[in-house]
Amino acid sequence: MRTARRFGVTARMIAVLVVLGLAIFPVYWMFVTALTPDSALYSGGTSLLPDFGRIGVFADVLADGQVLGWLLNSLIVAGGTTVLAVGLGIPLGYALSRFGFRGKVAIGVALLFTQMLPEALLVVPLFSIFRRFELLNSLHGLILADTAFALPVVALILKGAIDGVPRELDEAVRVDGGRPFTVLSRVILPLIAPAVAASAVIAFFSAWNEYVFAVTFVFDKGLQPASVGVAGFIGEQDTSIQSIMAVALLFTLPAVAFYLFAQRYVVSGMTAGAVKG
Repeated sequence: MRTARRFGVTARMIAVLVVLGLAIFPVYWMFVTALTPDSALYSGGTSLLPDFGRIGVFADVLADGQVLGWLLNSLIVAGGTTVLAVGLGIPLGYALSRFGFRGKVAIGVALLFTQMLPEALLVVPLFSIFRRFELLNSLHGLILADTAFALPVVALILKGAIDGVPRELDEAVRVDGGRPFTVLSRVILPLIAPAVAASAVIAFFSAWNEYVFAVTFVFDKGLQPASVGVAGFIGEQDTSIQSIMAVALLFTLPAVAFYLFAQRYVVSGMTAGAVKG
């Protein structure tokens, strides 16, 4: 029995290491490729170990400040989208969960329906609307566009989490004279904090990786987010493979670091509301 148990633990550890290796290897290979000289890159003599003597390639791509500007724009757009989507999603999810009103079901179905529409289908009408309201070529316009896609997902996640909070807690606060805003801020929000964190992560990644709206609505290269800048960086003035991999790695690392920081909230938040109390 003890031998079988040890074998099971060992097998699980090996499986975890294999999955972890498969997940990390692409990022590691970008790093290795960025530090590989042309002589080895095109001759088939690529090594699995990085050549740290060529670490200066990262300083070279950061020298003109263009890449840092892309990353800063992405952080502004992703951060603004996260704050706006979560800020609007909390009261929307609360209303869908706790209040009965005409058209409630239709609103829920409409939120789901928005996720069936590809971004490319909405580019032309949104472009026309943004041009009329002078929102083109601006980061705040891009934030609004990204929020429109992230908000339905955030609202539905938070609604599911709020559904899992016993209504008796709401009633106890209302007996003491508490208003709905008091119930939401002092009772429900602390209980669904993991779901709020999970929805914030989803909104952040949605805006961080978004490309279609960014390449269509932003014309100034100084305002482009990293998703557009990295794509445009390929092929500019015969850019080397090493520089492309270095820029791609710099674009990937902030998102990876953010997810590693928040991954425990993602897991607990996505399961919040699965079982009602």
